[in-house]
Amino acid sequence: MGILTLLRNAFGRSRKERAAQTEGATQETAPAVTAPEPKLPSQPAAPAEPDPSEPPAQPEATPQVPEPRSESTPAPAAASTSTSADEHDLVKAAFTNITVPKPTDPEPEPESEATPEPAAEPQPEAKPDPQPEPKPKAEPQPDPKTETAPEPAAEPQSEAEPEPAPTPAPAPEPAPDPDPAPTEGEAEATKATPPEATAPKPATSAARLRSQAPGLTTAYKAAGAALKKHGRTGTRARVHLVLDRSASMRAYFKDGSAQALAEQTLALAAHLDPEAAVHVTFFSTEVDGTGELTLADHENKIDELHGALGRMGRTAYHAAVEAVLAHHAEHAPPGTPALVVFQTDGAPDAKTPATQSLTDAAANHPNVHFSFVAFGDPENKAFDYLRKLKTGNASHFLAGETPKELTDKELYEGVLATWRP
Repeated sequence: MGILTLLRNAFGRSRKERAAQTEGATQETAPAVTAPEPKLPSQPAAPAEPDPSEPPAQPEATPQVPEPRSESTPAPAAASTSTSADEHDLVKAAFTNITVPKPTDPEPEPESEATPEPAAEPQPEAKPDPQPEPKPKAEPQPDPKTETAPEPAAEPQSEAEPEPAPTPAPAPEPAPDPDPAPTEGEAEATKATPPEATAPKPATSAARLRSQAPGLTTAYKAAGAALKKHGRTGTRARVHLVLDRSASMRAYFKDGSAQALAEQTLALAAHLDPEAAVHVTFFSTEVDGTGELTLADHENKIDELHGALGRMGRTAYHAAVEAVLAHHAEHAPPGTPALVVFQTDGAPDAKTPATQSLTDAAANHPNVHFSFVAFGDPENKAFDYLRKLKTGNASHFLAGETPKELTDKELYEGVLATWRP
């Protein structure tokens, strides 16, 4: 009976201790939750997995309990050795059953801090270090992330860089080609204008003149330069030559001055008249005769015509003026400009009829200009008539006593000085 009482006392006592241990465990587990926090910050991956690891985290915080608890447990162990093996097993089972469910209820914190002993055995069972294993698992996870992220990022970037190479295809910006397409009409208009405004051409080409009248090449070039200087390049007009056959003109026919003037006038006509022809009128007391100069027929032409006209007379300006106007009106379209190179060696015999004829010409034929070329001494008072002539359609140039010695340039400058077709 003594043994049974001992077992009962021991068993009852073990129950009390179990209750005390369970209460101590629950109370101790709550502060134990706060204790592991200093250990957790050392682990970088622990904050990433707080929710699933809470139950294992609590047993880690309880390593301090096993030492005091090991002191309290030897008493029941000694009693159990004297008892049967079954009772001893029941005691162990009681202890194990108590420790397993309790760590999940860590709320009562303030009551007993001194009884941390009973939680020692379940804590070593929770210590099998399940947490260090997830730590290496958390470490390999950032590795694939870093490996996979930079590799695809670097590859598309390198691929995107060669793409700007084809972008220089802005070469198709030669789309201005379609722009000129709608402006073709404008281009045609501009094409039509430049030959008239920017690059006017003479009526007769230099090639044609060289082939038909090579002796006029020098005078032709000088006439072109003079026309360009006065802004008359490309001008179209008929050209007339009037030669004085008064008795005082005999010397000028003999020395070739009249023939030279005729050739210079023909070279000028090659620029102005598409037909490159000059109508010639010989006058003295009246109109003695007429003729025509062309590129093909101009050499010694004046001497031939003059020799066939008979005796030389006086100087009747008005007869020559009226004959020229009549011929021009008959052979040229209305309004066609005309330049008349009027050669003389003195004043008209009848000044009033001369002035009247020129005045009528200015009124009725405003496009006909009379450019007088005076052979003889410039100081001769006979030329005072030309100096005082103010009809508006006439000008004069004093060629001097040796007009044949004039250069082509000097002659054209004097003839074209005031011509305004």
